[in-house]
Amino acid sequence: MFTSVDDVSARLAETGYLASPAVATSVFLADRLGKPLLVEGPAGVGKTELAKAVAQVAGARLVRLQCYEGVDESRALYEWNHAKQLLRISAGRDETWDDTRTDIFGEEFLLSRPLLTAIRGDEPTVLLIDETDKADVEVEGLLLEVLSDFQVTVPELGTITATRRPFVVLTSNATRELSEALRRRCLFLHIGFPEEELERRIVRLKVPGLQEALTASVVRIVGALRAMDLRKVPSVAETVDWARTLLALGADSLDESVVRGTLGVLLKHQEDVLQAAAKLDLDAV
Repeated sequence: MFTSVDDVSARLAETGYLASPAVATSVFLADRLGKPLLVEGPAGVGKTELAKAVAQVAGARLVRLQCYEGVDESRALYEWNHAKQLLRISAGRDETWDDTRTDIFGEEFLLSRPLLTAIRGDEPTVLLIDETDKADVEVEGLLLEVLSDFQVTVPELGTITATRRPFVVLTSNATRELSEALRRRCLFLHIGFPEEELERRIVRLKVPGLQEALTASVVRIVGALRAMDLRKVPSVAETVDWARTLLALGADSLDESVVRGTLGVLLKHQEDVLQAAAKLDLDAV
């Protein structure tokens, strides 16, 4: 999909995703080596958006598996359409079981879920396995087969192997440790909070109507909040939301009343809001 690291940076920027050199290099190598890319980092730094941007620049279909506690094989891989199977069995009461069984376990009754959909696709595909750390450990065993050989075994139909490998992105907020076996199958990328200059560029891109001086102030204050011992420090997504809030309010400077009145956009816990209101020194930033 990409000819060089610079090509990755340029094409992602066209979609509105400003990639650091480390991000661009990892995407290029994942594409060139055909390896899944495991992206870790705090929420809101652009892990999911990276997969969406890659799909957009590649003209590829995005297939997303949203992980959560309790997600199982039937939600991730495939399941049979039991209601349709029962209707077929009822309609063929005069048939032998062997005839009916062969029919009801065919393609017509198979419901493909994200993993199988991505494996079977013959068009460019980006497979996003989002928030992998929220899935149970058992799901990792399923991912090992899929990511090792890009194939899936359906007992009734046999082994289905990808004719065109998808570009795979796994994201993790590191709420639990992923297995070493899964990590070994992937290239690893950590996306942290961006440097000040990159974050200013992101805000300018996402909120073009904000004054340059106000943009700089927004980024500096967010940086000061990240230096505090908060329960949840603001991420890039909150920085952009705050910039949009200030634009909507028509603010042309960040005085104490504006900052105190909009802290709820940046911080999501009352104890964090109280601590920031007490400790934030606007004159120092």
